[in-house]
Amino acid sequence: MLDVETLHPSELAPADVALWRVFAQAQPALAGPLLGPDFALAVGTVREDARVAVIRRGGETIGFLAHHRRPGGVARPIGAPLSDYHGLVAKPGVEIDAAQVLRAADLAVFRYTGLVDPANAFQVEPAIPAYVIDTQGDATAYLEAVRSGSPKKIKNYRRLDNKLEREMGQVTLKAGDDSQEAFDQLIAWKREQIERTGVHDFLRPQWTRDLFQRLFEQREGDFRGLMINLYAGGQLVAGHFGVRQGAIYHPWIASTNSAFGAWSPGQIFFMRAIAAMPELGLTRYDLGPGADHYKHSYGLSQTLIADGAATAASMAGRVAGSVEGVWALAGANGAGPVARLRRRMDIIASTELTMGGRVKGLVDAVAAQGKRRNATMEV
Repeated sequence: MLDVETLHPSELAPADVALWRVFAQAQPALAGPLLGPDFALAVGTVREDARVAVIRRGGETIGFLAHHRRPGGVARPIGAPLSDYHGLVAKPGVEIDAAQVLRAADLAVFRYTGLVDPANAFQVEPAIPAYVIDTQGDATAYLEAVRSGSPKKIKNYRRLDNKLEREMGQVTLKAGDDSQEAFDQLIAWKREQIERTGVHDFLRPQWTRDLFQRLFEQREGDFRGLMINLYAGGQLVAGHFGVRQGAIYHPWIASTNSAFGAWSPGQIFFMRAIAAMPELGLTRYDLGPGADHYKHSYGLSQTLIADGAATAASMAGRVAGSVEGVWALAGANGAGPVARLRRRMDIIASTELTMGGRVKGLVDAVAAQGKRRNATMEV
């Protein structure tokens, strides 16, 4: 029998925090910054609905499931949609049934979009690729592998790097950049990109901006924010902001200055950032899932994740399972319009904490769909 105690992250006992950290670091698939207790604690400072299910068996703590509890017993990954990776962090070697955990935690369903499950608690087959720059400590060899895969492109990017420096001034990469002005500019550029592409603005809610600011200001310790920027002649050209834990970096924001578009600043940034990884103490630069072309070019390794829902071994879980079944029959697990609608609704439900925010998100989604349809007709 499982005994599950559900707590706000701030209520976790120091011993449980330490144990969670040990469990995560003992398994390579869970060792990134998004699956340990530090991320949950950070999210807990900006979200009252943050929860951690502390799983015990026979008095022994054997696992942790961080989530947001929403109305109707619906659970979503903690920090979603920022949590590109999430799951149940269990003691290595133990067997846990996610359906029983949800029942004991009084949850009906856990919706996931980037499930990592080395313990096979959810019993699903991961099939979605997430892209990783894994240098294994040799950035030079990694860059050579990137060049071998796209020799003409990489040659052109190096030419553009030299051209940018020749025409605009010295090109420098600044890691651990602590400029508030640069941080604000990256956020502004990202929001402009979001507006252009019609995706949901995850930076609109106050909690995401507060979380980013807190992490930006946290520059000490194994878990902390990290901003890496590219400058040309003293001007900000491109940058990434995210969170690191030890040697693993997970950026959330990738922004470029549109005025420098002719020089492909994003590509120059990657070439220089990979080369700088050993100096920064990084061996893994996690690009996450997505169809962005740069992820395929630079993320030569892949991690497979799963998208779906787990339901509780209870009456509420069976009801939730019926609803999930209807979505599946409609095509929510594929790549068509129903699947896109479901993903958009998941992001809105995860991000927006007010009814007004959710309504605006749905209105924006309809408008964005109309823009895409008109663009297709024009073509």
